[in-house]
Amino acid sequence: MFLIVGSCGQLGIELGKLLKERAVGVDIADLDITSEQSVKDFFTKAQGKFKAVINCAAYTAVDKAEDEEEKTNLVNNIGVKNLARYGKNIIHISTDYVFDGLSYLPYKEEHTPNPQSAYGRTKLLGEKAVMANADNGIIIRTAWLYSKNGNNFVKTMMRLSETKDSIRVIYDQIGTPTYAKDLARAIVAILDSEKFNNALNSNESLKEIYHYTNEGVCSWYDFAWAIIESTNHSTEITPIRSEEYPSKVKRPYFSVLDKAKIKRDFNLEIPHWHDALMECLGELKDNSINNNINNNH
Repeated sequence: MFLIVGSCGQLGIELGKLLKERAVGVDIADLDITSEQSVKDFFTKAQGKFKAVINCAAYTAVDKAEDEEEKTNLVNNIGVKNLARYGKNIIHISTDYVFDGLSYLPYKEEHTPNPQSAYGRTKLLGEKAVMANADNGIIIRTAWLYSKNGNNFVKTMMRLSETKDSIRVIYDQIGTPTYAKDLARAIVAILDSEKFNNALNSNESLKEIYHYTNEGVCSWYDFAWAIIESTNHSTEITPIRSEEYPSKVKRPYFSVLDKAKIKRDFNLEIPHWHDALMECLGELKDNSINNNINNNH
């Protein structure tokens, strides 16, 4: 049995669908990960029921985090430390924001982190907490996460395209979108892998960092263009520089992640971001049709 922490978020929902009865999901209303006592009590009561914890919980309001670094740290660092210590075996989701975004080559796992924001700093501390406290810990850094659930860039662009003739989107930040369903599939492959299960059943500790996004590279502008192009809206997408978009946060200009290690270790085939986007948009369209049918009955 696996424990999904942050089960109501984009990734948690997709993991729940894939793992089904193999997992139990908890969210903030069920477990306060920032309280060591709560986490200790939870795992004591579970009596070794959980083979591993998948931590999808995070404080992700990047701009807001600049004003609430202490609160952000509680979730992204202290909470992670508690889960790693008492859950013992953990797969933890981290971020491209641990890097400064000044590279011109895709970031490898061993690249030196240099976070430029409160969000990035606290997520890096969370990574260190996993390494220091878990019996077995796998960290997966990802970026630009979206799905048919929750709030994300894809759904924002679709919503804006229904009401606006023109949308301004940054073109000088380069990375790769990640479809939450594809990341969830990769996590399940890791959970079922010989490498991970051998570590759980031996005295040798597994501590690894991996990078995962979809394949390919694009700017936010390219991503927006692909989203709008697939709809029936004639909204114009106007490219703008980062400096034209007011933000408290210094976002990475380049955050493409090198995925060679995760592909090699777990024999993964990763879909291209455009194919993944088409799958997600298809799901959103199906949802919309079903909702219309239900509303008309």
